[in-house]
Amino acid sequence: MGRGGRLPGLEADSQPEPPPKEASRPKPPEQAAALRLRRQTAWAWARPWRGGGARGVKGARHAGCGDAAVAAPGTGSRRRRRRRGLSAPRTWARSGLVMATEQRPFQLVVFGASGFTGQFVTEEVAREQVDPERSSSLPWAVAGRSREKLQRVLEKAALKLGRPTLSSEVGIIICDIANPASLDEMAKQATVVLNCVGPYRFYGEPVIKACIENGASCIDISGEPQFLELMQLKYHEKAADKGVYIIGSSGFDSIPADLGVIYTRNKMNGTLTAVESFLTIHSGPEGLSIHDGTWKSAIYGFGDQSNLRKLRNASNLKPVPLIGPKLKRRWLVSYCRELKGYSIPFMGSDVSVVKRTQRYLYENLEESPVQYAAYVTVGGITSVIKLMFAGLFFLFFVRFGIGRQLLIKFPWFFSFGYFSKQGPTQKQIGAASFTLTFFGQGYSQGIGTDKNKPNIKICTQVKGPEAGYVATPIAMVQAAMTLLNDASDLPQAGGVFTPGAAFSKTKLIDRLNKHGIEFSVISSSEV
Repeated sequence: MGRGGRLPGLEADSQPEPPPKEASRPKPPEQAAALRLRRQTAWAWARPWRGGGARGVKGARHAGCGDAAVAAPGTGSRRRRRRRGLSAPRTWARSGLVMATEQRPFQLVVFGASGFTGQFVTEEVAREQVDPERSSSLPWAVAGRSREKLQRVLEKAALKLGRPTLSSEVGIIICDIANPASLDEMAKQATVVLNCVGPYRFYGEPVIKACIENGASCIDISGEPQFLELMQLKYHEKAADKGVYIIGSSGFDSIPADLGVIYTRNKMNGTLTAVESFLTIHSGPEGLSIHDGTWKSAIYGFGDQSNLRKLRNASNLKPVPLIGPKLKRRWLVSYCRELKGYSIPFMGSDVSVVKRTQRYLYENLEESPVQYAAYVTVGGITSVIKLMFAGLFFLFFVRFGIGRQLLIKFPWFFSFGYFSKQGPTQKQIGAASFTLTFFGQGYSQGIGTDKNKPNIKICTQVKGPEAGYVATPIAMVQAAMTLLNDASDLPQAGGVFTPGAAFSKTKLIDRLNKHGIEFSVISSSEV
């Protein structure tokens, strides 16, 4: 389950859902592919930001449907070199994004716009199009299998936003995930593709492949660690050769957590060494409801945990240095005195994403890596008992084929009412919000990390509207705008990146603050 039971962006938007039978559960990565990936991993992330190599940190020690049809509104490979195991920086890659903007009819294409999450992303792009702070036009399009459904989504957005001419201002591209040629045609017309078609373990890779081969960047909102890590290993070098950016987990999973850790580090007057985050989901009188596409993705993910472990073992990555004392993990159920409530470990993609970001920042920018643990608050003891029973049911049934079929068929029953086939109502969405609180510790300037205890504590927060269908579209669209407008602050070469790796030097946090996802310092003190 995701935060508060939600892993946004994992619905099977605009695509057929895999049949709920044993034969359709996720196929494990091929062993031969894993062996090939092992050889790539040593340098997959080790790409200099500005030409600098990776060096150690002082005081560190190591821790154990045919061609696409378009209705528009009125309108290159370099041989890889190695030095110390690192690929040579591609100084030409940065201009690729700007050139594509000039040569392609659409800056943004929302793929899967008629899906449950895609319709909310479509509305958010429409808002961004008329943002009073915009200094230039934003040509964009929606893409999917059915022109009628896409047209209805645009008409619904036009009515909701009070823009009767919206449908005539947005392009429509007809393409199908099962037709690679149509995906190629879509990618050729886009600078950035916003991929809302999940579960990504089934439908994500063909989109990434089409984008890379046709020179388009791609942003998704996957909360699936196995998909995210596999795509990094398979496509990082190919994306770098093309000078395009593939950035996953750019919704509620995991921009607030990933950039929240970076924000906390930037606000500490010293060296941040460890952070714990606690998510609190707030709901209105009608409670919470989550679309069952997310539930299905969680089932597929937990049912395939063994192959995620195999993937990580095949990568053969060395551990990043451990700075300061090792961060102790909390019990399965623990009490947080600062927040005055119980918490459980967060089982979504945040930890995986943050760790990959910290590795990138250490290996490429020589920044001190931060240890990280993620939790979700569950209130009082009654909520703890309820969630424990739900978790036990889920973990037992997900191990067996017939159990997975039952979980998929009866989401409302097995999730104790959190998941449904209908998803949340507008009232439920409007009344919900989230708070992500970070507790960090570290060392003031001039204090050694080898023998001394951390002497600085800091508390920061990220607050925002409903997580899955308001905050996620905001985060995704603002990530895309950052990709379009902050090219000089992106990693010099393209590649497959986490949000923190791609956007740590950009103005994305400022953009999010202006759009209702607010980052702030609660307290900072020297111990």
